Amino acid sequence: MKKLLMVLLLMSSGTAVKAVPVVPNFTQGSMTSHTETTSNVTETINSVDYRTGWEYTVTGSGISNNGERLNPTVNTSTVQVNPTADGTGEVTGAVTSSFDSLDLSNQSQFTISTPGQAFQFSQTYSGPGMTNQTIIQRTTVIESVTDTTSTFTQ
Repeated sequence: MKKLLMVLLLMSSGTAVKAVPVVPNFTQGSMTSHTETTSNVTETINSVDYRTGWEYTVTGSGISNNGERLNPTVNTSTVQVNPTADGTGEVTGAVTSSFDSLDLSNQSQFTISTPGQAFQFSQTYSGPGMTNQTIIQRTTVIESVTDTTSTFTQ
């Protein structure tokens, strides 16, 4: 009886369900993509060399200095930066720095040992500061081309 009731219910709905076939709109195809990219990279490289002290050189042959010292007198200088008075007259918060320098106005006297004979003499002084600066400026152009093709079929 239950089976009969089920069959009657199914027959009485009156609405038929039908499937619709799916038909694609294409059978084959392809897609092409072309991309071009250009980048300009500009760089500046700045390299600076510093000497933090001094260099003094004396060399030669056939030269005499009568037993005097070879290098000039070394002077030590002291500098205070940002001193402030605290109301009592005392300096606080100061940064003290000192450095050595040569007194080139008070240097040894060099003479030719035997006048009329061959001699060679060289004296150089290089003080603190910038000794070399190299600046490199360059522009790099980067070009990229990409071609892509995709093919599909059904």
